[in-house]
Amino acid sequence: MNLANKITLARMALIPLFMLCFVPLPSWIQESSELIRFLDQHGLVIGVIIFALAAGTDKLDGYVARKYNQITKLGKLLDPLADKLLISAALIMMVQVDMIGSWIAVIIIGREIVITALRMVATEQGIALAADRYGKIKMVLQVAAIMAILLNNVPFSLLTDVRVDMILLWLAAGVTLLSGLNYILVNYRLLK
Repeated sequence: MNLANKITLARMALIPLFMLCFVPLPSWIQESSELIRFLDQHGLVIGVIIFALAAGTDKLDGYVARKYNQITKLGKLLDPLADKLLISAALIMMVQVDMIGSWIAVIIIGREIVITALRMVATEQGIALAADRYGKIKMVLQVAAIMAILLNNVPFSLLTDVRVDMILLWLAAGVTLLSGLNYILVNYRLLK
């Protein structure tokens, strides 16, 4: 297994750690040690750090794969899967703690399921469908929106009363829908 794929697997391994930051611990566990109490009290901040680290590895694994000619079929499968799992886990956990409405998670996760199904059909036909620039823009907006919401609109709230985190979320949802529609229209002809 090459370095690029190891980085992608590390991103996937960070997802359960990120999810644990949202789980409220029972008081008897909190009282068992200072470290656990600290982790429980600062779980959201730790979660944001883990999420940022995981999201950052997306760029890193792609860079390593291209620079060192480590592009593999496994990497082409794992990289978008890791992205979808990271974003989906974040959205689901945010719905669970009432940070966002479930409908926004359904839109974004639904798009990912549809595109994954389209890629599976293409793979069965021997066609490899690559990600396009709209998908990359979508990912950047989703990461930015999730981080802004997790940080409760900080640093934007220091400058304005405008809920920039919600604007980013709406933009991410809109671009997610448009990029999915574009991806389907562009690639549908290849699958006929």
